[in-house]
Amino acid sequence: MSTASDRRSPWRRRIAVTARWLHIYLSMGSFALVLFFAATGLTLNHPDWFATRQTTAQRHGIADKAMLRTAGADGADKLGLVEMLRTREHVHGTVSDVRVDDEQITVSFRSPGYTADAFIDRDTGKYDLTEVNNGIVAVLNDLHKGRDAGKVWSWVIDVSAVLLVLVSLTGLVLIWFVYKRRTSGLVLAGLAAAVCMALWKLFVK
Repeated sequence: MSTASDRRSPWRRRIAVTARWLHIYLSMGSFALVLFFAATGLTLNHPDWFATRQTTAQRHGIADKAMLRTAGADGADKLGLVEMLRTREHVHGTVSDVRVDDEQITVSFRSPGYTADAFIDRDTGKYDLTEVNNGIVAVLNDLHKGRDAGKVWSWVIDVSAVLLVLVSLTGLVLIWFVYKRRTSGLVLAGLAAAVCMALWKLFVK
């Protein structure tokens, strides 16, 4: 005659097998992302260890005056100026700001570890462009933070966060089925969480 424990065992095995399958493949699927965010967490926390040299370039030119004063509401051909700078000066990144005032137009480009700012005189068309590259470590750090990285990379960060949560939860489910290690594993997880909370309370908050 079967007992309640016997009837539950197939379900327990199925949950354990599913959790193990999910844990393995989620871990492998998110391996590159986990490694990236772990490594860049270190570079962010210790910028002096991984300092790279900033390079700044100054360039000058003359924009088409027809783009500087137009009849539209903006008073200038913003799109034309942006495309002109991309083509002529090979700037990249997203356009973070375009400001038009009576005497000057400012166009700013941003991407991880990179800035470019153009200041255009509306009377003469002369412009000064300052382009700053902060090095590969700055690029990686900005990607970690999602700074100036765009919407698609923001989704990558969200997906990474979800994957890390699932890997953690499936690991917790797995330890529950490892009877010889369940108590010690759960105690260790609880102690680690308590230590983190204590450090926060004592030294941060």
